Amino acid sequence: MIEHVHKHITSELQQNTRTDIIFILTAILLNLITLAVNSGMSEKSRTDNASLIVMFVFVCLIVLVNLVVVFGLIKGKQTREKLLKGLMQMYKDKDVDKYYDLTLMGNYNVRYNLFIMVVVTTGVIATIVPFILR
Repeated sequence: MIEHVHKHITSELQQNTRTDIIFILTAILLNLITLAVNSGMSEKSRTDNASLIVMFVFVCLIVLVNLVVVFGLIKGKQTREKLLKGLMQMYKDKDVDKYYDLTLMGNYNVRYNLFIMVVVTTGVIATIVPFILR
């Protein structure tokens, strides 16, 4: 039964990683595309109110998607931590915990924080730059 639990936890960790990758790539790609679109529209928005409104709609989209992604990454971070704690307990019970370095858990947290920072930074840049160009 322990093997099944171990397989389930490692499967959940893999799914967590795939979900996080999708979140990160989606946010960065959306931020860069929106940066390009809004930057291209910035000059026209000086005289055309419709272009300005479209720019603001894209900004709202950036904010909404980035909030969802950051929330998802925070939940992913918490999920990974819980799964790894369960795995570590299983390893302790089987007296094989010495093969897993606990500092890895801290490294995962730092990595999640860096991912969140990248998403937020690209989102802020995608929001601000077109209005500076305007």
